[in-house]
Amino acid sequence: MSDYKKAGFGDRLSASADAKKLQLEKVKAKLAAVDPEKVAARLAIQAARDAREAERKREREAKLELERIAEAAREAEEAAKREAERIAQEEAKALLEREKAERIEREEALKAEQKAARDARYAARKKRK
Repeated sequence: MSDYKKAGFGDRLSASADAKKLQLEKVKAKLAAVDPEKVAARLAIQAARDAREAERKREREAKLELERIAEAAREAEEAAKREAERIAQEEAKALLEREKAERIEREEALKAEQKAARDARYAARKKRK
């Protein structure tokens, strides 16, 4: 048997470094080995994620389009309502002006009638004298 040599600090240090290198090589070997099943699973997960994101994007765009259409419809409805109110105001104004013209015409007719009655009384009085 060979002579047992007591390991010194340097020997222990180099043995530790060698063990660390060996562990690191084992981990690198595991990482370097490509597992096709895992790769396929990751690709499938990524494809599903992309599909979900695309669907969400389509839903958001559809929702925005519906909101734009609804807003346009509300604006058109408000414009129609304003136009109807404007026409109603114009009609009310025209009706008031017609009523005012009719009232003035009635007043003038009444004044003419009163003048005619007054003139007739005056003429009758003159005739009696």
